[in-house]
Amino acid sequence: MLGLSRPLTFAAASLLLGLPLAAMPAPAEACGGTFCDQSQNNMPVDQTGETIVFVLADDHTEAHIQIQYDPETDAEKFGWIVPMTAIPEFSVASQQFFINLLNATVPVYGFFNQAEPCGYDSYGSGGDTCGNEGTSGGTGDPTGGNDSSTGEGPEVLLRATVGAFDVVVLQGENAEVVMTWLGDAGYYQDPAAEPILQEYIDGGYIFAAFKLTQGAGIDEIHPVTLRYPGNEPCVPIKLTRIAAQADMDIRTIFLGAKGRVGPSNYHHVTLNEVQIDWPTFAGNYKEVVSLAVDSEPANGQAFVTEYAGTSEIVSPGGLHSDKWDHTVFADLKPVAVVDALSEQGLIECNGARCVYNHPLIQGLLYQFLPVPDGIEEAEFYSCLECYEGLIDSEAYDGTLLSAALLERVIEPGLHAVDLLETWPYLTRLYTTMSPEEMTEDPFFHENPDLPDVDQTSLIATQYFPCSGAPEWTLPGGFQVPGTFDQTWPQMPAEMPWAHRIEIIPPVGAPQVEVDNSQLIDMLLGQLKVDPGVKKPRDCHGTTGDTSDPTGDPSGGSETSGSVGSVGSDTSSQTDSEGSATTTGGLDGTSSCACRSDSEAPFGAGLLALVSLGLLRRRR
Repeated sequence: MLGLSRPLTFAAASLLLGLPLAAMPAPAEACGGTFCDQSQNNMPVDQTGETIVFVLADDHTEAHIQIQYDPETDAEKFGWIVPMTAIPEFSVASQQFFINLLNATVPVYGFFNQAEPCGYDSYGSGGDTCGNEGTSGGTGDPTGGNDSSTGEGPEVLLRATVGAFDVVVLQGENAEVVMTWLGDAGYYQDPAAEPILQEYIDGGYIFAAFKLTQGAGIDEIHPVTLRYPGNEPCVPIKLTRIAAQADMDIRTIFLGAKGRVGPSNYHHVTLNEVQIDWPTFAGNYKEVVSLAVDSEPANGQAFVTEYAGTSEIVSPGGLHSDKWDHTVFADLKPVAVVDALSEQGLIECNGARCVYNHPLIQGLLYQFLPVPDGIEEAEFYSCLECYEGLIDSEAYDGTLLSAALLERVIEPGLHAVDLLETWPYLTRLYTTMSPEEMTEDPFFHENPDLPDVDQTSLIATQYFPCSGAPEWTLPGGFQVPGTFDQTWPQMPAEMPWAHRIEIIPPVGAPQVEVDNSQLIDMLLGQLKVDPGVKKPRDCHGTTGDTSDPTGDPSGGSETSGSVGSVGSDTSSQTDSEGSATTTGGLDGTSSCACRSDSEAPFGAGLLALVSLGLLRRRR
């Protein structure tokens, strides 16, 4: 039970990905932390993942909540509830901020091939050796009042409109009162939620209920920010377990000034890198994390640090531009809106396709300039004057469009830039949890004595000697026997998934409870691997690969490199047609690296392969 002495804490009870209606069982009514409008078509919610960004100041905390769901679902049925201990300030958050944070800190696994130069005809290449070929707060009635005609309902502490959301903050005497109010207001009540709500009420919590404003569409969904006193962030996940799936992804990102953040009442785990499947660029990453945090004594309540270091790693690109000016839209005719957005760099339309250079612009256009039936979207927005007679005059309001651009695009972007410039340290933690493990809410704290962690470029080396079997050298120093077909060896059942299991104190070094270093070394020493048949070395790589290893006839090793990214970052970018976009470039080792912006809805994420200039996207 959480006591009243705790500073104000926050949970996104449903930072969710909704599944298509057809993908769920017919009733699909258990919405867990979300409360769906009661109807025959309740929005089915699959709590596949949560991403929360905390900003840690001395006297307050900001919690940025990313809200996601399948665009095929009915947004009118969407609602969610957040437990807290006081009324926060509400504002719109920047979606691009999440994208930049997650893409900058996603773990990247890769490897180099090194081959000992063995002279003419070694490796049976048939002759030639391989050479050099080729913040505005929510407004409303702060005193609220009792909405119940009988006087027995929960107290309404605040009503506010935050961007596309209507927010009501409730305080009830008991869970039954809150549940009744939600039911009367048209929310579906899952009976399983009542005892959990009562736990929060007993701990001094109140509740904020969010719904889309009337008429708002799914493309208007945006993140929200809650600012509150206190600097001990918490993610109350007990309510989340009602609709959570097995091994649900949970990512928490922290911006602060004092140093790395660790869990206060959960364990911290470092992964056993020999369990990572390096040839597939950590294709089993989520599995390794899940099994590592399930290890004793963590027992499913632990986090892995994916990044801890300077916040300068995060690009400010796309957060804000000096060209953005909402005032020009107040008196603008509707036929000139897209041209004005184009001049400000927010959209590009060519008649066949529109590219939206900010995640919320498409939704705003849908709201104020909806596409007429029978007209292609790109054709309409590329030539509004061509369809002037079909423009919905009731939907368009230049003054409201101007205000929406300011509130949802410009102000959140400016605030995100300010956060990156103000807070020098960034921590990214990740875990997976199943419903039965969501029995205790994790708290977090800063520890200035912890070392940095950077997994944005984890590179192993696969070495091919002139005689004998290949061998891998991992970034942590472990030596693993390899195979000629580049498959990862099957590890013995005794091989642990966690390298170390620790407790993070407020100051000082981690308190290590389990250190498997010696066990890992012993098991690797006993590991017997059949390397298979040595294959001829191909200067141009294997089928489907154009790697171009370089050799040094006078000595040294021939090398080639490949790098891929892991993680199902929920901030994936897509183009206007829904296709995932990927960016790549040279990393610090002169090998091409790729960070995938694509979304892997339920797995460890998209991996990308780059081999000396060849970008290969794997879905």
